[in-house]
Amino acid sequence: MSKKKVSQNGAFSRRDFLKTGALSGMLLGSGTLINGCASGSAKARPGDAKNIIFMVSDGMSSGTLTNTDHFLRRNYGRPSNWITLYEQNRVSRGLMDMSSASSIVTDSAAAASSWGCGRRLTNGRVNMTDDEQALKPVLEIFRDAGKATGLATTTTITHATPAGFGANVMARGDEQTIAEQYLDRGYDVLLGGGNTRFAPEHRDDGRDLYNEYEQAGYKVVRKKDDLISFDSSEKLLGIFRNGHLPYNLDHMNIEEQRRDIPTLAEMTESAIKRLSRNSNGFILQVEGGRVDHAAHGNDAGGLIYDQIAFDDAIAKVMEFTENRDDTLVIITTDHGNANPGLNSGGDTYLDRIAEFRHTNSWVLSQLDESSSISRIRELVEYATKIEIRQDEAEILRKSLAGEFEPIYRAMSRSGSIMGAIMANYLRFNWVGSTHTSDYVELAGYGPGSDRIGPFHKNTDMFHLMVEMAGVQAHADPQTLQDA
Repeated sequence: MSKKKVSQNGAFSRRDFLKTGALSGMLLGSGTLINGCASGSAKARPGDAKNIIFMVSDGMSSGTLTNTDHFLRRNYGRPSNWITLYEQNRVSRGLMDMSSASSIVTDSAAAASSWGCGRRLTNGRVNMTDDEQALKPVLEIFRDAGKATGLATTTTITHATPAGFGANVMARGDEQTIAEQYLDRGYDVLLGGGNTRFAPEHRDDGRDLYNEYEQAGYKVVRKKDDLISFDSSEKLLGIFRNGHLPYNLDHMNIEEQRRDIPTLAEMTESAIKRLSRNSNGFILQVEGGRVDHAAHGNDAGGLIYDQIAFDDAIAKVMEFTENRDDTLVIITTDHGNANPGLNSGGDTYLDRIAEFRHTNSWVLSQLDESSSISRIRELVEYATKIEIRQDEAEILRKSLAGEFEPIYRAMSRSGSIMGAIMANYLRFNWVGSTHTSDYVELAGYGPGSDRIGPFHKNTDMFHLMVEMAGVQAHADPQTLQDA
């Protein structure tokens, strides 16, 4: 048997990727099941995807997807939309290697940039090589092809994952520069948090970027009602909080936040409504960014409910694509984080999360090193309806005061200590509090999804988007050649 030709780093070349897609298409044409996706339709051709919607549940480990589905079935009587797509054989599905150029454990900047420019980069870089070469990001490519461009996220709009589709900076933390670049590049829809990156009283240079965006023809909205009522062809900048948007669980239970701050599903629906006005099509990245933050904080309530918020956004995308054959939808994550799992005997314990009012993050925001044991127990019970023991509250108090160090020192932060305490009552535990090297879930439907096979390198998704949208002429020729 002859061996397939591989590139020097052992990965299939782009040509092999397309050949694999062609083989899949031949089998699909015969009505064969490929990747769990039943089809009798012809293979999609480059250019068939008028629209691209790329959905990222940031920091989603397999246990996050699994246990959110269990939670929804037990407490809401329905599966998640993501798993429904699997159950109904409506997607092609595989695993994806998200390694960066510097580590098998990527950060969000290098991960998003691998999709955004088709190159593996050093952690912390946003579409920039180590020798400071700027690589053309995918939103610029689609813009130059005459398509509309958009980003919607529950983080700051200038955070690493959205920036990976539209900006170029050597350090992901340079978010004020990213806000300037979005304006200079004229992207059509920008929705998320990050007021401190735009407002003159917060910016280092004192620039009023809101005014500059308005002068450039953008409608600037700061409240949910203004977003929902938006119905024009203007470009749209929606910034709804100083920093990241609130966790979904807290948002649900704080009236002011429910009134003023949109959900990810509402932002997704508004973005699609505006972007679909472009007769040439569009590209939209949707990020559930606080799934990652909840995993960093070992926060079970924050994790489950923010994954639900992301799943609600999937539902809005499914509504848009119903009866359409011109939109490629990719649903994935950029890396695992903390690898949460429900332990043996925890079935009914998971149901306790349905009674939570607030996240661990909310509880910890009300506490400090001087908080009493009684105050700690009172707040935890209010937020979760769980009465933790006095010795557990004492450990959390010591952690807040910097006086407690567990055997695994990487879990010394107060969030991890509280996550471990809550695991006594939820049987829901964590292997750490940082990103992991897991191969991640990859699913897709629409034109080009037949090219999604069992296993991919992250950079394959850049080429899939560019080729299926037929915008190769506007990409960096060297990037396409190097694939």
